[in-house]
Amino acid sequence: MASKVSIRKATTRRRLKEKLVWLGLFGVSDISALVLFIVFGFLLVNAIPAFTRSLDFLFPVHPDGVINLSDFLFGTNWDPTNPVSPAYGIVPMFVATLLVSLVAACIAIPIGIGCTIYVAEIASPRVRSILKPAIEVLAGIPSVVYGFFALVILSQWLAGIFDPPNKLNLFNGGVMLAVMMIPIMVSLSEDAINSVPRHLREASYALGLTRWETIRGVVVPAAASGIVAAIVLSIGRAIGETMTVLMATGNARALTFNLFQSGQTMTAVIASETGEVPFYSLHYDALFAIGVVLFVLTFVINLLADWIMHRVREEYH
Repeated sequence: MASKVSIRKATTRRRLKEKLVWLGLFGVSDISALVLFIVFGFLLVNAIPAFTRSLDFLFPVHPDGVINLSDFLFGTNWDPTNPVSPAYGIVPMFVATLLVSLVAACIAIPIGIGCTIYVAEIASPRVRSILKPAIEVLAGIPSVVYGFFALVILSQWLAGIFDPPNKLNLFNGGVMLAVMMIPIMVSLSEDAINSVPRHLREASYALGLTRWETIRGVVVPAAASGIVAAIVLSIGRAIGETMTVLMATGNARALTFNLFQSGQTMTAVIASETGEVPFYSLHYDALFAIGVVLFVLTFVINLLADWIMHRVREEYH
């Protein structure tokens, strides 16, 4: 009888501990979601006055009126300090952000996946013990250091190879962002590959497949969802990067699709102009509107990544 009581008490304590752990994890998740909504709400509340007077009871009335939403989203000129005809079109900086991120992704994805496969599947333990810490150190270097390197050294190297019209250009920023993306991609992708069950590799070898065939046909497909997540997170890092693109791309406001012309990304505009504009002015609120666009862009990319991960996820037992 006593043993049954002790077992019952132990079971109750275990269930209580599990309940507390569940509540703790649930609370942390809720806090994360709450912070996300607070950030978005802060951006949105400060951006709305740029387009409507419905919140004039909260903020001072703009003497210059409001911005037309279509002109903001589809306008090709950003010149808010023009005293005669200020313009608030974000297309140039939106295109620059996409082009820089595209260049970075095209360079970083194949290199990052190749490096991950080598470190996780091919390299000897001694080589792996050297490469992995080196890659992790790259992830910890401040972005301003990368930006300074792109400004002083990388731009000179690329100028000697491509002879661009502007040394500080979108391609220069994209290459530097690729260097910043690779450590994140390698670290996360390696975890995904290492989580693939060992018996899948052994079964592949038992069927006569070579190491490369096993990697290509078994390991990479099994880790596809984790690799996709790593790619998307690194692209999100590229889109949201500020100091590197601010120092490496030249910060020209003109709309261009030429990778070797100077451009200015959305993050660079926010960083370079926020400290110079009066609070609650039309220009100030327009910068918050750019932040909303950037937030939505990042959110859409993450939703797309989540959809892709669910499409390619495979379960192994």
